[in-house]
Amino acid sequence: MLKLKRTFYKNLLNLNTFRRITISNTRIKQPGTCNILGIETSCDDTGCAIINDRGELLSEAIHSQHLLHLRNGGIIPDVAQDLHRANIEPVVSQTLEKAQLSMEDISAIAVTLKPGLALSLVVGMKYAKHLARQHNKPIIPIHHMEAHALVARMQHDVTFPFLVLLISGGHCLLAVVQDVNSFQLLGESMDCAPGEVFDKVARRMKLRNVPEYSKLSGGHAIEIAATKATNPDMFKMALPLADYKDCNFSFNGLKTSTLLHLHRKEKEHQTVADQLIPEANDLCAAMLMATTRHLLHRTQRAMQFCEINKLIVNRKQLVVSGGVACNNYIFNSLKILCDEAGYEIFRPVPKLCTDNGVMVAWNGLEKWRQNIDIITNMNALDIQAASPLGENLIPEVQKAKLITKLIKIQQKC
Repeated sequence: MLKLKRTFYKNLLNLNTFRRITISNTRIKQPGTCNILGIETSCDDTGCAIINDRGELLSEAIHSQHLLHLRNGGIIPDVAQDLHRANIEPVVSQTLEKAQLSMEDISAIAVTLKPGLALSLVVGMKYAKHLARQHNKPIIPIHHMEAHALVARMQHDVTFPFLVLLISGGHCLLAVVQDVNSFQLLGESMDCAPGEVFDKVARRMKLRNVPEYSKLSGGHAIEIAATKATNPDMFKMALPLADYKDCNFSFNGLKTSTLLHLHRKEKEHQTVADQLIPEANDLCAAMLMATTRHLLHRTQRAMQFCEINKLIVNRKQLVVSGGVACNNYIFNSLKILCDEAGYEIFRPVPKLCTDNGVMVAWNGLEKWRQNIDIITNMNALDIQAASPLGENLIPEVQKAKLITKLIKIQQKC
């Protein structure tokens, strides 16, 4: 571990990423009667944003650790914590500076406290408490997945209740969002998340050795490679949990199947060192299509369950969020499902699908408007690395035993 950390920090100095902070703000907007500052440190991005009471984004900043973790094969929690500690103060300071505000202009501090990497979460919590005590501001605790689900309301006319599919590197779940603080969980991953599988498969396939993919996440690399496929049907992958009549997910089987196909082709072609198999694009396409079919199958059943139980009555809406929501093949396939089921479909812009301070600030604003979770007692706040989302309706979904016939989707990525 010590040797790995030394290598990591050597790469860090070479990349000069301590200063690589992205600040965005198309125009300076006037502060409103309240301004919410959001802090996000649940995983490997240090994010901050300020939103006023009119829902306008005044400024945002983010420090990404993506390239460093990409080079080292995954996130090392204690190193991620060190980078959060080094960057949280400059990220927050530059967000305030860009908005031309001081902490005296801030009404409350929203901060992600659950779920996520414990060592990362604690950095955001401690800094938020420090600011709150120093400037006498309340804290609004934020659930990371709730923030992902609600941020689409910042840009789109999404009304309660709505169905949400959250797909990322750490989570995969289906839920009905009844209100800002009312969620009904219909299904979740029984093992790993789709983004995690994409990253592991891309790393094992050595896609990073292709210059075009060298700086991309595994999921993004697989998506682009899949568009270049010529014969994805050569790789057969079964639909996960086909006999389980619920809305839960499982991606371990798809990962194993993909890696077995890869091993077989590497042996057949006698690939060595950094070589890729000739069928890499086809294998990426096959895996992406299999993952998409699984997501559609469970979402389809969730829609049936919502209709039977009248959870969503008047306006049918599906929000797709989380890092994997950026995948256009998955999103367009879900759009086909929504067109058949009479649903409107929404997703945040790509930069708001991944972890960011904007979604935290927006969630804080929504809670502020309803006077929910505005905490002045700092001792009452603590992080939770694992945290369930809302009311668990999974047993009810399983009891319903709804039969779902999978719709057809385009076979070309």
